[in-house]
Amino acid sequence: MTLPTSARHLPPRSGLLLVLAAGALHAGALAWPWAVAGLQGQALWWLQLPALGLLCATLLRAPHWRSGAWLGLAFATSWLAGTFWWLFISMHTYGGLAAPLAAGAVLVLALFLALYYAAAGACFVLLRPSHPALTALLFASLWLAAELARGQWWTGFPWGAGGYAHIDGPLAPLARWVGVYGISACAAALAMALALLQQQPAWLRRPGTWALAAGVAAVLAGAQWQRSQAWAQDNTLPPLSVALLQGNIPQDEKFQPGSGLPLALQWYASQLLSADAQLVVAPETAIPVLPQQLPHTYLAELRARFTQPGAQQAALIGIPLGNRVQGYTNSALGWSPEHAGQPYRYDKQHLVPFGEFIPPLFKWFTRLLEIPLSDFSRGDAHQPPLHWAGQRLAPNICYEDLFGEELAQRFRDPAQAPTIFVNLSNIAWFGDSVAIDQHLNISRMRALELERPMVRATNTGATAIIDHRGQVLERLPSAQRSVLLGQVQGRTQITPYTHWVAHCGLWPLWAVALLPAGVLLWRRRRRAASALS
Repeated sequence: MTLPTSARHLPPRSGLLLVLAAGALHAGALAWPWAVAGLQGQALWWLQLPALGLLCATLLRAPHWRSGAWLGLAFATSWLAGTFWWLFISMHTYGGLAAPLAAGAVLVLALFLALYYAAAGACFVLLRPSHPALTALLFASLWLAAELARGQWWTGFPWGAGGYAHIDGPLAPLARWVGVYGISACAAALAMALALLQQQPAWLRRPGTWALAAGVAAVLAGAQWQRSQAWAQDNTLPPLSVALLQGNIPQDEKFQPGSGLPLALQWYASQLLSADAQLVVAPETAIPVLPQQLPHTYLAELRARFTQPGAQQAALIGIPLGNRVQGYTNSALGWSPEHAGQPYRYDKQHLVPFGEFIPPLFKWFTRLLEIPLSDFSRGDAHQPPLHWAGQRLAPNICYEDLFGEELAQRFRDPAQAPTIFVNLSNIAWFGDSVAIDQHLNISRMRALELERPMVRATNTGATAIIDHRGQVLERLPSAQRSVLLGQVQGRTQITPYTHWVAHCGLWPLWAVALLPAGVLLWRRRRRAASALS
């Protein structure tokens, strides 16, 4: 029996099942979700490479570009749905959306974002060159293009990029040069190299293969050495003592006037008024109502505590601001003796679609959800840091720390370049899920890219102190009401990644992503034209 042409172009069912399983492993590599062998929450670079390598191996056997598209779509859908499945919790448990609709929404989002990787798979099969090194280069560039598109288009949702699996691996030193997207591309090249060696093991006997491997090892060793030298030479600022507040206010009670709201107001006020650290940080919307809805003296007492002459403490507090006429913002208020008149203010600039702003044509969907404070206005793209105790403290709120290219823009003016980043988050929307560990690993990658410490104050976790090496110095247990006390040291040196992204954005990576495919497409068309003539 002869199959229709379209059926012959589809990958076999076994290949689709294989890449679905590989995508699930790829999701687990970003932050392992189970308490097995002490791996829970850890990024597993040694799992990410073979998981992606399984996709590469099936792509090498794909008979047609349509097969490549289906394989890329299946892998990415499994990977992305397995990465941010916890969106179901926010929509169903806290948003009141029916379970089938919430599950369907997560799957639709994963499918939509997986289209980028479907295009990468199709282009790879269509343009694949005969030389193995060029094959790895092509796959890496196409994978990079897909990651960049997912991270930037349609407001961007880069949660779960493959490079996050490498915060503790041999590719980590590259973060200061090429960032998480560059690491994703390098990992894709290595994964394809593994697949090519599995397909042609005889290449292991070729001197050129070992010479190339030695060159890669030398580059990584050199990057590690150069990074160590830079850390040793940095002008380390005096340590800053911090108190990071984790209120653990139940998300389903947070806005209730008879339970969570008075608990939040009482506990955070008590901790803010009694803390003696140089910097006290309360998480995103720690105060969950507008200032005009608070008791008359509430903010006045806090302001007096931190702005009185001779005070040795400053505070950053998450709170919504604004009114119906001017609009509302998801903000952080800062008080210090230097801000006795006008308080410091930071407004969140990169908002979460559906959670913090309503995209055009989707008001019908948000009406199905019961999520308060879901229609904010964007803050300005260029907001100054909070100057305090010789530091320049740069706040970012919730998932803003996913966008390293936006944090790097704060370094364009050396006089305003941050020495410490401060993340204020509320991941309680996603329960006590792997989202907490994933977000911690995201912050660790930002610390590696920018070589700045990141302190995190969250409602339910992960409240932590991360140094400029991406190492977690202190962390509170998740889902526990407590205060994290510790010290953090600011840094002043600018990494190469920070420098070029601050001035060029991600355009250099886009050029790297598109150039190999463009050259191969041009050569293919040129050969086709020559054959016709």
